[in-house]
Amino acid sequence: MYSIIVKTKLKPGTTDAFLAAMLPNAAASVRDEPGCLTFDVLQDKADPELFWLYEIYQDEAALAEHKLTPHYKASRAVVTDLIAEQSVIRADVLAVNPGR
Repeated sequence: MYSIIVKTKLKPGTTDAFLAAMLPNAAASVRDEPGCLTFDVLQDKADPELFWLYEIYQDEAALAEHKLTPHYKASRAVVTDLIAEQSVIRADVLAVNPGR
């Protein structure tokens, strides 16, 4: 499995617009993409304009397919202009430990 962790710092006052675009994208990714196993949206407690996207895909090809979907493209069209800074960690998933 393959994971990306996307750290996204938003421009001030853009949190609501970001969530309005990102939450449907995350839900559609897990619901509609067989290769997308997890897509979590996390908001930093200390900085409400800092978000972390935690995504697990079957493999790198599934991530590439994700970027071709209508929900991804619709989300990117909105969120790109809201981002002040963004970085990505790419990792192999060695273990997944789902909660109860």
